[in-house]
Amino acid sequence: MTIPQDALMSQDVPLPGDVPLAGDVPLSGDVPRVALLAYHACPLAAPGQGKSGGMNVYVRELARALAGQGVIVDIFTRQHDTLGADAPGIAPGVNVVHVPAGPPDAPLSAQSDYLAEFVAGIHAYRRQQDAQYSVVHSHYWLSAAAGGDFAESIGAPHLVTFHTLSRIKMQSRSGEDEPAARQRSELDSVTRADRIVAFSPHERDALVRLYGADRSRIELVPCGVDLSRFRPLGRAAARSELGLNGHKIMLCVGRIEALKGVDLLIHTAAQMESGDDVQVLVVGAGDDGGREVTRLKHMAAELDLGDSVEFVGRVPQEKLAWYYSAADVCVVPSYYESFGMAALESMACGTPVVAARVGGLPTIIQHGRTGYLKSWRCPEAFANSLEMLMANRSLRDSMGKAARRRAESLSWDGIAQRLLALYQEAADDAGHLSSGQRNAAP
Repeated sequence: MTIPQDALMSQDVPLPGDVPLAGDVPLSGDVPRVALLAYHACPLAAPGQGKSGGMNVYVRELARALAGQGVIVDIFTRQHDTLGADAPGIAPGVNVVHVPAGPPDAPLSAQSDYLAEFVAGIHAYRRQQDAQYSVVHSHYWLSAAAGGDFAESIGAPHLVTFHTLSRIKMQSRSGEDEPAARQRSELDSVTRADRIVAFSPHERDALVRLYGADRSRIELVPCGVDLSRFRPLGRAAARSELGLNGHKIMLCVGRIEALKGVDLLIHTAAQMESGDDVQVLVVGAGDDGGREVTRLKHMAAELDLGDSVEFVGRVPQEKLAWYYSAADVCVVPSYYESFGMAALESMACGTPVVAARVGGLPTIIQHGRTGYLKSWRCPEAFANSLEMLMANRSLRDSMGKAARRRAESLSWDGIAQRLLALYQEAADDAGHLSSGQRNAAP
């Protein structure tokens, strides 16, 4: 695929399968080099398109921050057939390598069939560039399967961030089902990885309990947030920018799927005494042909909320801060969130969050200070906290300021520094291997 010239500098690398390279990074044996594997999560894809979401943002922003620390970063992702026109460039020092691995439009359910082809493409790039990797860091179970093979073949340490885990998802919501092949692959990757990066104590404990992971090899490193992009823009200015009226606004941001629990938000809105004064904005799109959005719209209409609930659709990253700043409160009613990037983005914009007490959300949200965590998935519990926040401007403003302060402790630069220390530790542990052994792959 061809990467738009206005997104970033591109050049074609003459590799088997014609693997294109994005970026222009001088090579140096003295500069640390890291391989990030994001098999199905291209960092150039616009969030909200198909399966693109928080993981794409995570990989992109982590790469940018690592490059800012003087590291060369090669991101390996599967060649695909879509690239959002509003996709930003990455940064000097970051290469995005789209590796041919099966048909570009292959559905996610079939992509595990092409992992061997993906690994072969990474090796081809490594040989062509004479790249020496200090560490391989894989994201999601598909990447972990490929990354484990690649890292072992070159003798480099392998770190895995799963982002979501099948067994946690299945426990989080009735009806959730995940392929047995994924569960087996996750178990294998948990066993093989040199380090596992978990976003929260909840994820760490689940890895130990459900997958038999060695707790000593799990490191807690949360997600980060772009504090320059996500910042308070002023409620009045944001509402003027978006053409919103004087209603109180509850915002929900994320991919529209059953696991996100938007139906709970709609039922909560129906319970609220403020009623006609409240507008619900749902930002995001689904990847199911619109079936979930249609179901939720019918639900809102049946509850006489048709005029109060608006499905905005996908919003470019550069415009999201206007929505967070315009809202009185951001609601995260998910059944499961490995971290909860939308909650952190909202807090960075100075908007408090009311969220389900699941997954990594308690790691971000300080109950009673930056928002509220709800242990019970019932509309009455959510409505009580939302009513209290929207009726009390001083409470809302104080929580918003505390939320921004909390977000400032989770900058991407800080997260990159923590991961670099972990990379160094893993590389030191693997130091008994000679450089020839570490990079002598076929």
